[in-house]
Amino acid sequence: MTGERVIRRLAAILAADVVGYSRLMGHDEDGTLARLKAHRTERLEPTLARHRGRLVKLTGDGALVEFPSAVDALDAAIEFQHAVAEANRDQPT
Repeated sequence: MTGERVIRRLAAILAADVVGYSRLMGHDEDGTLARLKAHRTERLEPTLARHRGRLVKLTGDGALVEFPSAVDALDAAIEFQHAVAEANRDQPT
């Protein structure tokens, strides 16, 4: 070893993906992209801020997020799922 100190930290990683994204895109590409963007700005970003999440990467219909604890990751995931379900309540299956 070179004598350099290695800094370690714990993190929880959350990977999120939109269910049925390909089907939705095939049915209504413009509408799907608009709804995805709205969900990110109106629901995902505020949820991450409340639970100390850091958006690492967006991947089309997915996101990779880092949290300082598993509890924060789980709380954010549950909150976001509830918010999206409520927003999509009137959408067809």
